[in-house]
Amino acid sequence: MTCPQKTIDIVESCLRKYPCEVDVCYNEPMAEHCTFKAGGPADCWLRPVGDNFPAFVTALLAAAWEENIPVFVLGGGANILVSDAGIEGVVLDTGGWTGVVTGGLTGEAGRGDGILTFRSGTALDDACEIAAAAGLSGLEFFAGMPGSAGGAVWMNARCYGKEVSDVLVETECINFSVSPPEIKRLPAVKTEFGYKRSPFQGSDLFILSTVFRVTPKDPGLIRAEADSYRLDRENKGHYRFPSAGSVFKNDESFGKPTGKIIDELGMRGLQIGGAQVAPWHGNIIINTGNATAADIRNLTVEVAARVKAGAGLTLEPEIIFTGRWEK
Repeated sequence: MTCPQKTIDIVESCLRKYPCEVDVCYNEPMAEHCTFKAGGPADCWLRPVGDNFPAFVTALLAAAWEENIPVFVLGGGANILVSDAGIEGVVLDTGGWTGVVTGGLTGEAGRGDGILTFRSGTALDDACEIAAAAGLSGLEFFAGMPGSAGGAVWMNARCYGKEVSDVLVETECINFSVSPPEIKRLPAVKTEFGYKRSPFQGSDLFILSTVFRVTPKDPGLIRAEADSYRLDRENKGHYRFPSAGSVFKNDESFGKPTGKIIDELGMRGLQIGGAQVAPWHGNIIINTGNATAADIRNLTVEVAARVKAGAGLTLEPEIIFTGRWEK
């Protein structure tokens, strides 16, 4: 499928106005940019780098939306599945907007705590390592977690009894609900977050940076805890095959983890095409090597249907299905 000329013109116009280093690919396979290693091409995939990132992104998104060109903001690609038919419009990859913006102890709120501010495309495991190297604790549960800082805030990612909103202080965002768009800082309000839910979902806000609360601690102890989480993920098979981690959300009203429910219904190893329910964990679907996006989605639908029939429970996917899916 050929990228529409209107999309190409907008990208090139924004680059002339706000020059920055940028990788631009038309008809780029999204299998290269998501952890499932499946999915069709993006009309236009681009990854801007450099100090002009905020200005370029502001211009690009405003121009695209004015022309009714869809824009999908890509973090680490850890929780998405793009249709085999690809994805329309622009995929804006934040993976070139990384690193610490500011850091160190601030005595924030007079508590002697510190903060670390990361650009939104920073990989979560990198954020954990940066904090550990500085002797700052609080982000250990990021260790080995796929995804980006901005994506984790958007999803309110959760693991090992902690969620991102537990350590989030504020975000710096581009607010597209006003004209012209403006950059604003938003303090984190805990009550606005929930299980895999944040106030950024469905909003006109683009996350530029994330500010996390950290506390001084012995670097050796920080690394020991972080390494224990990486080892646990490895032992649970998170890295054996391409996957998106947990497929379905856990619901406390079910009385047990979703993976256990799927296990009890005998679905470990269930396979459609190249997609398989992991033989070692009911709530992980893996790409055994040649899975199409349709295989993965069909297996997700089949598992949910069997749980509904066998246990009377309605599962909600964590995976975001995006792109040109048939209705």
